[in-house]
Amino acid sequence: MKSPMRLIIGISGSSGVIYGIRLLETLRGMPEVETHLVISQGAKLNIALETNWKPREVEALADRVYNDADLAAPISSGSFRTGGMIIAPCSIKTLSGVVNCYADNLVARAADVVLKEGRRLVLVPRESPLHVGHTRLLHAAATMGAIICPPMPAFYNAPKTIDDLIDHTVGRLLDLFDLDSGRVRRWEGPVARPDEDSSRSGMA
Repeated sequence: MKSPMRLIIGISGSSGVIYGIRLLETLRGMPEVETHLVISQGAKLNIALETNWKPREVEALADRVYNDADLAAPISSGSFRTGGMIIAPCSIKTLSGVVNCYADNLVARAADVVLKEGRRLVLVPRESPLHVGHTRLLHAAATMGAIICPPMPAFYNAPKTIDDLIDHTVGRLLDLFDLDSGRVRRWEGPVARPDEDSSRSGMA
């Protein structure tokens, strides 16, 4: 039997912790993935501020949980094999730590390991507007091999609720690891509306 893919989920102290939570909720229903979670102290504060979740409830969604201060955790070593890491949301402080290899916490250290081992690192920055220092960090992270995937909403899928927007972003994040969450409404080209068909036939 094939072993599940280990996927590290980092939730850092930026607005938008719901993206990390929804990732964990989605992955909980995907037995082919084993989730390894680390939540920063700032993220724990934002979970309480932005959601009805408690940090321990979020941790209960993961297969394994690590303290952000535990730099001896398995995910801090390249010898611990994983399929990669998603940091959702990714604060600018965390982005800076990754780019400058300043691994003073486990989120940044695990991301540094993923990059040095040539594995897939997906960063979900949630900051706006961006000044030039932010954009330089994003460019540097991309140059180092990270995938930058800000949670920019798509509208071709005709979202009706905030949950629709969140689910689509989460689905697209998992697409980057060839994991089909079932949450993405795939683009199959434009569909003409009945009134458009009649107007076009009249123009012929």
